[in-house]
Parts: sequence; C-alpha cells; structure tokens
Amino acid sequence: MPNPITVIINATAGTGAACPGPPELTGKFRRAGLEVTVIQAANGDELIETAQRAVAGGAGIVVAGGGDGTINAVASAVIGSGCALGVLPMGTLNHFAKDLGIPTDIDDAIAIIVGGHRRKVDVGEVNGQPFLNNSSLGLYPNIVRDRQHQQQRLGRGKWLAFVSATVTALRRYPFLDAHLNIDGRSQRLRTPFIFIGNNEYSMTGFTLGTRSDLTRGQLSLYVAQRTSRVGLLRLALRSLFGRLHQARDFTALLAREITVETHHRRLPVATDGEVRWMDAPLQYRIRCAALTVLVPAVPEGTSDTTAEMAGHATVDL
Repeated sequence: MPNPITVIINATAGTGAACPGPPELTGKFRRAGLEVTVIQAANGDELIETAQRAVAGGAGIVVAGGGDGTINAVASAVIGSGCALGVLPMGTLNHFAKDLGIPTDIDDAIAIIVGGHRRKVDVGEVNGQPFLNNSSLGLYPNIVRDRQHQQQRLGRGKWLAFVSATVTALRRYPFLDAHLNIDGRSQRLRTPFIFIGNNEYSMTGFTLGTRSDLTRGQLSLYVAQRTSRVGLLRLALRSLFGRLHQARDFTALLAREITVETHHRRLPVATDGEVRWMDAPLQYRIRCAALTVLVPAVPEGTSDTTAEMAGHATVDL
C-alpha cells in the first residue's frame, strides 16, 4: 500500500501474549507484508493526539490496538478524514470488532488489515463526541466511575471492582427524570437508565448486546421506566427468553436524532465504556457512513454496500 500505516496501541490494554508490544507487532506486520510505524500511547488524550498527527501526516491507514475505548479514541481522529481505520482487538470485550466480524486473534486481525477490504459504517454522536457502540446515562456511568475509583484507589482487579460497583449502584438505585425529544416527538420518563446505541442492538437470548448491521442510519433507544430492582431482573430474564418486547415498562425505539433534557446542568455520560461529564441538554445524532473501517471481505455473490436509510421516522422495535 502506497500510503503510510500507523499502528497506535494502548499501553494498558489487556494482558499477556494476546497484547504484543511494538517490536513484536512490527514483526507481525512485516511478516504479513506490511511496513508500519507502531506507537504506544499511555492514555486517551495521547491516543487521540497521536492519531491526529498520523492523519495530518498523510497516513492512509491508522490502526487502533486496544479495547472499545481505545478504538473510539483513535476513530475520533479518523472520522471524515478519508483515512481508513484498522482494528486490533486487544481489550476485554471488543464489541465493535466482533459486530464487524473482525477476529480477536491478533494475527487474524492483521490479515484483515492486509486484505484491505473497506466498509463505511455509521457513527453515533452526543454533543459532538462520537461513539461507535453506545452511550448511556444513569446506572452504567455510575458503575464505571465507581469501578475506576476502586481500581485506582483500592488496587482491585477490573472484574472484582466491576461487581462491587454494580452491587453499590443497585443498592443506591437512583432514578433519572428526563424529557426526551425523539425525532420531534416528546416523551417524559423516570428511569434508572437510558441506553442509546449506534444502530439496532439485539435484546434477546444469546445475541443479546450484539448488532448485525452498522449501516442503517439509526440510533436505537432503550429505556426501562419506573423499574424496581426486581423489575430490572425481570427484564433481564425476559430478554434471555425472547420476551422483552412484551414488557410494559421497557421502551425500545429507533430514531435519527434524540435530545435528552434533565434538571441537571451537567451529568456523567458513558460513551463506549468511557465516562465524561457533559453539559445538558444532550444532543444525540447518527452520522451515516462517517467512518471507513477495514473489515473481512464478504463472501462472493453478496453485497456490503451501505444500506439505504429507511427514512426519518421513529419506529417501534
């Protein structure tokens, strides 16, 4: 490939052999036939700044190595640039990579980058901050903030801290009073959480939390209204048995634009697992085909062109 390739990896992503360092990664790419520049970044700001320099310097491909937060940070500099994003899944969950069919094995992921097959995908945005997977308010940002506090101050492992933070959040169980404008339609609600996804998420069974398509030009909204702790557990069980759509206290909608207003001037908002304080109101929108990603080639005889958007109407799932 004629244009330079920059690989940016998160120094703190994952653990062990699944997360090779710069020398090993350089060797893996070279053996696959590509010369790359590998740069290690220590934090989110450094990830973004390094990616911005790579794009400004004429990189044709910028590869992000890390979890979903790392992919988000690097992608924020690539969106709308004409540069392609490569993905090396080196995090814990790797939702974005899995939804695009990118393998979590590093050598296999490098083979996808070498293949050079490109696809334009949608990007969600809240108050100018892009997200590739989802954004949420209420319970989840509180859990993430507490988990990070326990990791940094108490030295707990990620999963132990997450479980402890979840128990604490469920014990407090604060509600969020919000006014939503969904494609021009107004709705008031009282809820423990608001979840907004980049395109539609599966809410049932073994496919729970996955997406089959990132090119439909839609935000997905999921809200549990006035739900108790027991009610939240009931919703989880309904989703496992494919009956979530029957729940009266659960709302699922598709939209192009969503505005969230609360009595708070600022509130914590999670985007792809990272929490930021944002000024209200929160303005959500979908940016269609805004990001070019290197993905597995589709089987011969099928098409991966961006799907036609089904208008601007809000649709019940």
